[in-house]
Amino acid sequence: MPRVAAIDCGTNSIRLLIADVTLREDGTSWLRDVHREMRIVRLGQGVDATGVLAPEALARTRAALADYTALLRRKGAERVRMVATSATRDAANRDEFFAMTREVLGVAAEVISGDEEARLSFTGAVGDCDPADGPFLVVDIGGGSTELVLGTWDGGTAQVRAAKSVDVGCVRITERCLPEDPPSAEQVGAAEEFANSVLDKAFEAVPVQQARTWIGVAGTVTTLSAIAQDLPEYDSETVHLSRLSTDQIRSLAKRLLTIGREERAAIPTIHPGRVDVIGGGAVVLRALAERLSERAAITELLVSEHDILDGIALSLAR
Repeated sequence: MPRVAAIDCGTNSIRLLIADVTLREDGTSWLRDVHREMRIVRLGQGVDATGVLAPEALARTRAALADYTALLRRKGAERVRMVATSATRDAANRDEFFAMTREVLGVAAEVISGDEEARLSFTGAVGDCDPADGPFLVVDIGGGSTELVLGTWDGGTAQVRAAKSVDVGCVRITERCLPEDPPSAEQVGAAEEFANSVLDKAFEAVPVQQARTWIGVAGTVTTLSAIAQDLPEYDSETVHLSRLSTDQIRSLAKRLLTIGREERAAIPTIHPGRVDVIGGGAVVLRALAERLSERAAITELLVSEHDILDGIALSLAR
């Protein structure tokens, strides 16, 4: 039973999973969590506008990674894999980031393609689902990009049919379209237009009408679920496998886009690092919900706490 460590460094957050992997006789595997952690470092701060990673963003990421490295060594992780996604793919000075990760962690981070990001997210997300509920459409809304992946799951192996990553996420859309707080109606309209125009590419590539179950992963989705449930504090066990209807998504987006920062910050289930970007994430999720209602007659989202981290950890087992 190898102990592995997976690190996912995205546009908004850096996350760690330390897990024990059990290999079955049929070649499949499953994970037992040892430790999960997330920190908001906003690595993609300003990247959409400047094209470079900001020095202060690199410093925040370095500090979090140093703590993660100490922890995974203390916990005895035998293998480690770190992947970096949208922000580093876009940055002109990304070599600084890779040099830092190699120095701190001892291994270089990998920049993975959007399609690989989608495949790993899908593998992690479907593990707790009944295969009979497939085909599954897994959607991962990140800080800089959103991935759609369609596939099936037989209880042991995930089979991807189609996947597409597009450049719209909670940080990117907030920085580009929502400068005021709360945003004006015109700004919200511009954000919706931007989200829909970018998502067009994903819906052209992924035949969502084949899906029976829509699964959402990552911070925007899990945070909206916690808000909808009016939890007194964030509880991952309560959030995992909860459901959001299209009407709930519409209502949550409207609420988050019409209240100010102080009111959002007072909602106990919104992480402080998401307060400024959760409205933008809600715009993206609402656009997805409207499209799936029209194209696939899907009016409910299944929320999963398992995502790309689990996919990365399972990749180490293989």
